[in-house]
Formats: sequence, structure tokens, C-alpha cells
Amino acid sequence: MLGRSRPGANLRRPLALGLHAQVQEPSMRLAAVLVLSLSTAGPALAASADWRADARRADVRRLERLDEAWTTALAEARAQGQGRALTRLGVLADPRVSLPRPQPTPGAYRCRTVKIGSPNGGPGLVTYGWFRCRVALSPGGDLTLEKVTGSQRQAGNLYPEAPRRLVFLGAVAWGSGEGRAQYGRDAERDQIGVFERIGADRYRLTLPWPHQESTLDLLELRR
Repeated sequence: MLGRSRPGANLRRPLALGLHAQVQEPSMRLAAVLVLSLSTAGPALAASADWRADARRADVRRLERLDEAWTTALAEARAQGQGRALTRLGVLADPRVSLPRPQPTPGAYRCRTVKIGSPNGGPGLVTYGWFRCRVALSPGGDLTLEKVTGSQRQAGNLYPEAPRRLVFLGAVAWGSGEGRAQYGRDAERDQIGVFERIGADRYRLTLPWPHQESTLDLLELRR
């Protein structure tokens, strides 16, 4: 496994990110709460209205390099002879696909992890089996995402960012004996990514520059 630079202090100023123009929609969070308020609430995770107030500086930098992560990861996978396998993944492995209304409906989802690229010459593409994920609305109004089964289990908050994407801040728990991980407690576990809708009841969480194993991680969710 190859470690990456450790995050630093919080960053509280706006930054331009990713493939899409950054559009601030202060009403998006409130709209999500109103639409989803009748759904079963999940565990409360304290979050601010702006993900930048909660994110570490190094994680903001990772997200700034989202386009570079996609380009590098796809090139590394193709160099390992995984071109056809990438094609079979379809829209999941296409960074251009991002549909309106990215907010997922709370409830149970099937989910799987796809690891693309390798900074140390490892496998260019690894696709895991299907596990269980859950989206919930906390009593505090935070939209949360949790992978509840599997050996690597993410958990965190989804923040409004733009009309076609949310930002994920969370952490990963490793192994069956660990409880739910929380962002900000261990830099090696912290994760930042972009959550997008890529089809009907189909979503993609893109995690650039993970600390271990790959160049880009995808978490696909389906109802």
C-alpha cells in the first residue's frame, strides 16, 4: 500500500473544483430537508452548511485535483490492459456523466466498490461484489451515506455543492471488528469525494487520490 500526504488544517474559503462549474445553491440543503423529512432518520452527524468549514486543507486539495485523478486512473488502468473492462463499466467509469437531481432518496441501496488505477504498479482495475449501503436524513438535517457491510465501510455526510453533484466528507472503517468511522479523527481514514446521479436510482461516489491501493475509488449505488 502507498500512503499519501496527510491532511492539515481546515480551509474556509471557496475553491473552484472538478469538471463542472461551481454554483452555490444555499437553498439546496433546505430543499433536500423538506423533500426528505418524512423519511426514516439516521444517526446524527454534526455538519455545517458548507463542507469547506468541515474539510481538512489536504482533502480540499485532493478534490481540486479530481479531473487529474480521473485522467491518471483511466490511463493507468488501460496501461494494465483493462480497456475492455472499463468499457463494460459504461457510465460508471465515464467522468462526463452527471445528471440533475443528485440527492438520493433515503433508504437501503445495493453498492459496490470499483478501484481504478494504481500509483505503485498494482492492478489497474479491481471490481468488488455487491454489499449494502444506506442513505439517511439525520435529526439535525444532514443527509448521510454509510456502507454497512464489507471489509471497507465508508460513512459520512453529503453536502450540497452544485445542481449536478454533492460533496461527501467521511471516513472508512476497516475490518469487521471496527465501528463506524468519523471524519476528522484519523487522516489516513478520511475521505472526500463527489456524489452524482448517473441513472434512474443509480448513483456514483467518486473518491480521488485515496490513501491506499488505487488512484481513484468509485462506490456505485443502486436501488
